[in-house]
Amino acid sequence: MAIISKKKNLGSYPAYSVVFSLSLALFVIGLFGILVLHARKLSDIIKEKIEMHVYMQTDCSDSTKQNLIKNIRLTNYLAEKEGKKQLYYISKEKAAERFIAETGEDFVKFLGENPLRDAYILKIGAKFASKTSLLNIKKYIENQPGVFEVVYIESLIEAINNNLRIVSVVLLSFALILISAVFLLMSSTIKLAIFSQRLLIRSMKLIGARSSFIISPFLTRGFGHGILSGIFALLMLFGLLSYGNYYFSELAQLQDQTEMLILSIVLLIFGGIIGVASSWWAVTKYINSSIDDLY
Repeated sequence: MAIISKKKNLGSYPAYSVVFSLSLALFVIGLFGILVLHARKLSDIIKEKIEMHVYMQTDCSDSTKQNLIKNIRLTNYLAEKEGKKQLYYISKEKAAERFIAETGEDFVKFLGENPLRDAYILKIGAKFASKTSLLNIKKYIENQPGVFEVVYIESLIEAINNNLRIVSVVLLSFALILISAVFLLMSSTIKLAIFSQRLLIRSMKLIGARSSFIISPFLTRGFGHGILSGIFALLMLFGLLSYGNYYFSELAQLQDQTEMLILSIVLLIFGGIIGVASSWWAVTKYINSSIDDLY
């Protein structure tokens, strides 16, 4: 009866170690995914801090300024906050007051006039914070009537983009290594779990059972274990996120609900894929092994 029971349970094997190992592996991958999403969001926030200063001509009329603002608002390169485009006006009088307050020197009284110019400060959207895009924006604004000069810190832009590029390469390399390590780990874990059924697999192959018939129960079980492990991993991840958000409220600014939902779905699918692929690799190896290799 014991032998019959084992044959009826083809595809069954101790699942605790598999689910535990895969849950931890998916947790690490999910944690890495959250790190990548947070890093990308943080890079967007940094890029949107980039300011472009538009200085107006001294004899510029109010109507010319209004036309300039209208043309700029019609473009799509301005950063937005709460649905409002980030564009600010600073008069030369206000600029002089700020300078005097910061330095303590009244240069207007010394010079007898205010040499500063009326200016607009533009915050550029993250996707336009590249050297080429900023140069095109600068040329466009400088060609507008009433504009004297457009200034932004080019060296800062290059430094930000270079650093983000390096970080992206490092994260991508780490992701490839991590995924490869997870697959190898799970393949070994599932192979050890299926080891107890290696003789049954070989026996069914010898009596004429098709490979697809033998493999399908293991693939189904592997997929189920992958999904279950993904659920456990998500519970740990969201528990960790809740803990982090409770003690560091600034983290919530880096989180997007849509992105987190996509990450959750991807993690579940990835868990299922790893479970199926690892099971297929392990069972196929036993099916194709010789009798001597099974002992």
